Amino acid sequence: MTERPIDLSSLPSHGAARRSLFSARKFALMASVVAGLGAAVYGFSPQGPVDVFTSAAHAQVNNEVRKVERPIGFADIVERVKPSVISVKINIADKSSKDDSANKDEDSPFQPGSPMERFFRRFGGPDGLPPGLRGGPRGGRGPVTGQGSGFFISPDGFAVTNNHVVDGADKVEVTMDDGKTYTAKVIGTDPRTDLALIKVAGRTDFPFAKLSDSKPRIGDWVLAVGNPFGLGGTVTAGIVSASGRDIGNGPYDDFIQIDAPVNKGNSGGPAFDTNGEVMGVNTAIYSPSGGSVGIAFSIPASTVKSVIAQLKDKGSVSRGWIGVQIQPVTSDIADSLGMKKAEGALVAEPQANGPAAKAGIQSGDVITAVNGEPVKDAKELARTIGGLAPGNAVKLNVLQKGQDKVINLTLGQLPNTIEAKADTDKEDKGGPTKGTGVPKLGLTVAPANSVAGAGREGVVVTEVDPKSAAAERGFKEGDVILEVAGKSVATAGEVREAIDAARTDNKNSVLMRVKSGGSSRFVAVPLAKG
Repeated sequence: MTERPIDLSSLPSHGAARRSLFSARKFALMASVVAGLGAAVYGFSPQGPVDVFTSAAHAQVNNEVRKVERPIGFADIVERVKPSVISVKINIADKSSKDDSANKDEDSPFQPGSPMERFFRRFGGPDGLPPGLRGGPRGGRGPVTGQGSGFFISPDGFAVTNNHVVDGADKVEVTMDDGKTYTAKVIGTDPRTDLALIKVAGRTDFPFAKLSDSKPRIGDWVLAVGNPFGLGGTVTAGIVSASGRDIGNGPYDDFIQIDAPVNKGNSGGPAFDTNGEVMGVNTAIYSPSGGSVGIAFSIPASTVKSVIAQLKDKGSVSRGWIGVQIQPVTSDIADSLGMKKAEGALVAEPQANGPAAKAGIQSGDVITAVNGEPVKDAKELARTIGGLAPGNAVKLNVLQKGQDKVINLTLGQLPNTIEAKADTDKEDKGGPTKGTGVPKLGLTVAPANSVAGAGREGVVVTEVDPKSAAAERGFKEGDVILEVAGKSVATAGEVREAIDAARTDNKNSVLMRVKSGGSSRFVAVPLAKG
């Protein structure tokens, strides 16, 4: 008798058995997945299900996990600080009528060619306008309106925003988080730091934010609160990406870079830390697309404090001034001066009758410290001096002709506008002069007094070899070389002698003081070997 395979599907109990088998498999699979995720609450024992958290070992682990600090969101912080943030709306009655000859860029709140105008023209957005500014049709007449952000800093209605948000405004209105609207008055502005102080009258119980006393660390959490795209009361989060950023706005640039999404309309709004204190004021974004790409810049709270205090006291900002043109100390310049490190600020030229000139500071000096605090670079010197009040006595450590000196002087007041030196009238220079070559530099020079309009001091560059080291360092026809290696020169022979002396001293480069247009600068030119 031959046995045939049994067709289990024909048996009445097959379906139930198969379902039972699959159910068991499903249960085993689900149990393993849940256990793998660490989410199982119950275990099994011969006596039945057991709550695993009742065991001493699991209870101990659970308690330790609860002690570990972990992100819990920012809702509590936001609830506390958001009422202090305001939307700032401005109205300029008829901006175009102020300058009928204005071009298509007439809506920009910055002076044409100014550092902030160039920055926003490049990075502010597709239309070139800074965050928050909105107006009528381009090139048309009529009122211009803009929206930005700000925040109260005291219960009596003083609030901070950006200068470019309220600049030129005929009317300023602020709207609070609860929807209430008030008229504000501009107390003072500071274009150099892009800060403004406004005041709302009528109440003494406004919710306000505190400016932080701490310097933010790279990696710290940051919350940006403001009025992006006119939406009002929006919160975004990110971290501090960098500090000490220079975006070309001016000598006092010291921005905090954050990656919290900041968009048009956030200008003037606060960047909060996790203590609910303002670490900075959002003022600019890098934005090829017009929206946030994770690169925004905030004015540090330390800067805001000093500027706002002066605006509140007298409506303007006074800065210390020593009266020098300065430039960075590059590695080549440091080598030329015999310095071990490329630090400090090189004095290109002291301004006539300025505090520095009167105190004995000379061209070629390197300022290395202010009141005992080291100066890292030219930017730091500008910020340090600018942060001091006019009339203060300061002590400068200076490297002068290889000798360390201490020079005491009294700060003057930085003029609102620095009068530029008259440029040399190039039309009076006459035809080109052949001059004498300086092969080791790739230059041809002639005595300045032999070229009309070049002045009486130094030698004028009449030709530059485009493949030379001098060309790489920016020399061009018409530049006047005043000094080489600290010595005044009047002929090509004196230039060669100074270069030979530097080579004899085993210098890798030679330092020259060069006048170009109305200003002078130092240039370190590498010396050819052989």
